[in-house]
Amino acid sequence: MNYTLNQLQIFLKIAKTQSVTKAAEELHLTQPAVSIQLRNFQSQFSIPLTEVVGRKIYITDFGKEIAIAAEKILEEVANINHKTLSYRGEMSGRLKISVVSTGKYIMPYFISGFIKNNPGVELYIDVTNKTSVLASLENNEVDFSLVSIVPNNLNIEKLDLLQNRLYLVGNTEEKFNEGAHSIDIFSNLPLIFRETGSGTRQAMNKFIEANNIKVLKKMELTSNEALKQAILAGMGYSIMPLIGLKSELIDHQLQIIPVKGLPIKSMWSLIWLKGKKHSPLAEKYLEYLKKEKEALVQKHFEWYELY
Repeated sequence: MNYTLNQLQIFLKIAKTQSVTKAAEELHLTQPAVSIQLRNFQSQFSIPLTEVVGRKIYITDFGKEIAIAAEKILEEVANINHKTLSYRGEMSGRLKISVVSTGKYIMPYFISGFIKNNPGVELYIDVTNKTSVLASLENNEVDFSLVSIVPNNLNIEKLDLLQNRLYLVGNTEEKFNEGAHSIDIFSNLPLIFRETGSGTRQAMNKFIEANNIKVLKKMELTSNEALKQAILAGMGYSIMPLIGLKSELIDHQLQIIPVKGLPIKSMWSLIWLKGKKHSPLAEKYLEYLKKEKEALVQKHFEWYELY
């Protein structure tokens, strides 16, 4: 046997994603490169690790056993690397954060400086919808979660980072009168919604219900980027977080339509389970945020105050 750590990592990713294509995407490799490494890895075993039925790849029972062993080996290698760095006095370990989908526009700015100052840190960020983010937090699968609506059914602690503001947004094909419009404007606008479970959808629904607004529902999309592209294409309007619209507003591709009662305001907060025993790495990151967050907001989000 002469397999490499790289081959173990690739096979483990294939086993977890059940797809060569998805494994390649998550590992930032080309699909042919992943296929070649899988073939080279398989050649060292006399028993098949995978089988292909139609266009779908399946992991054999033997392959599942190898995947379990590969995960243990890779964990031990990571531990060796972390211990080496610790003996050199450098911060090391894995920091795991789950982030609601629109939080991807702010989380990098609140962590990039910490990662640059601590090159031994391995960062894992899972960007998904609110429901999945809270599930990962409740199951203690992550150190922290970034949300725009703090859950009231979990016992958590939090650190507020940045105000979140949601506006009515459309493309620039239609001109609207200046000044704040009444909520009657919604009766003539086809609205595009985020999926159920999204924090943006929750905030939008709450606003609509509180104001007894009768809406013309156009469609439902499962990501902020897809929603934005639909609006740009003239397919409808939506209530969206300002944080993801910087480029399109500056380039005059999108416009904010003033409406009485908007924006909806909440707070981007980093949350964690109350009483959670943080690792030294997670504690260090919290210290970094508490010390640097005001400077980071001023440096990276000055444009935010223009709207």
